Amino acid sequence: MNSAESAALALVCKERGWTEADTSDDTDLVLINTCSVRLTAEKRAFGRIDHFAAIKKKHKQNLVIVIAGCMAQRLGDKLKEKYSLVDYVMGTTSRSIFPAILEAVEKGVKANINIDEKAVFSFSQSHLEQGQFRSFIPIMHGCNNFCSYCIVPYVRGREVSRDPQNIAQEIRLVAQKGVREITLLGQNVNSYKWSSDIDFSSLLKIVAKELNESGIKWARFLSANPVNFSSKTIEVLAANKVFCRHIHLPVQHGSDSVLKNMNRGYTAERFIELVKEIRAAMPGITISTDILVGFPGETEDDVKKTLDIMEEIKFLYSFMYHFNPREGTKAFDLPDRIEEDVKKERLARVIALQKTHTTQLLKSRIGNSEVVLIEGISRKNADELITRTEKDEKVAVPGPASMIGSFAKVTLSGLKGNTFRATELIKLQEKQTCLGD
Repeated sequence: MNSAESAALALVCKERGWTEADTSDDTDLVLINTCSVRLTAEKRAFGRIDHFAAIKKKHKQNLVIVIAGCMAQRLGDKLKEKYSLVDYVMGTTSRSIFPAILEAVEKGVKANINIDEKAVFSFSQSHLEQGQFRSFIPIMHGCNNFCSYCIVPYVRGREVSRDPQNIAQEIRLVAQKGVREITLLGQNVNSYKWSSDIDFSSLLKIVAKELNESGIKWARFLSANPVNFSSKTIEVLAANKVFCRHIHLPVQHGSDSVLKNMNRGYTAERFIELVKEIRAAMPGITISTDILVGFPGETEDDVKKTLDIMEEIKFLYSFMYHFNPREGTKAFDLPDRIEEDVKKERLARVIALQKTHTTQLLKSRIGNSEVVLIEGISRKNADELITRTEKDEKVAVPGPASMIGSFAKVTLSGLKGNTFRATELIKLQEKQTCLGD
């Protein structure tokens, strides 16, 4: 989502004639688009602000610093109080002021900006660079779930869904520019609801129709919530092979008591049932997840239950992290916090098990023939291309750079780390299917 929003802001700059600077010395304006989902993300943002504030203070007094995104929404004017050299702060609902900021910079004056605190988030069209073949398309914004550890509802606001006609129009637009894969985005993407007649499953039908007519071969979506994953959605996904056979489905924990304290709205048993339903409808599909350990009050038995659900499901990969209290969330005030060294030890066990599962799953697929989308040149070997399967697995294979952005067929011949190796690349013609049989 942040990538899509950054691209939208970059498009505003480009439309006004701005270009990307090569160095900080050439820069007239710095835009830092921030995230608050993880504490580490905020720490990185503070580091970037410190960096550019130092440049401005030492030798570039006319540099304009703009802070956008979730952290800007959360802290507001407190950011300018902490960093006097920051010129503008605009949160997730006040992006409409950005053109006025650019105009002021162009005129060499200070913009007199009045931010509407009650403003509603507005969707922007995708910004595509020349030759870009993947596009992120936001379909909803915000979250109504209020998981006790999560800051998102407070910095993104309540859920707002995008007009399906606008989504369809954007799909047609990016298709005309040569996009081969789209990703539908939302903080709680499958809670999309435009009307009583159009929910997420209905939207997927619209998207599938547009993709089939436009020639875009693959579609993904991020990030889905188990609570909102309906049987109708599964039916639509299974019936339309344009949707890649990979789903990111955050479980967060394996203990019902911890899930309840997290306010996740489902049990471990229900999550397992959902995964079984998905796999029955789409055999061979891969599933990834998020896992949070060290939540206040978590016991060793709770940790065991998390390891148990990992053994039961065997995720392809996981984003694993330990609890960091976020001021403003309900979990911030919960008692029985876990010591840092205990959290790290528990996380290490979760990571070790996930590494085992990932290796097992990948090794079991060596020898399979797969369709891949060629993403770019390997950073480690200029003679190799990096590609990705619809199951969200990376494959390195020798090939020319001219094939980037194309679909091809490979045979998985080996594994290095978590990246498959292949020795031969067969480009698929446009008339051929890109999804196999």
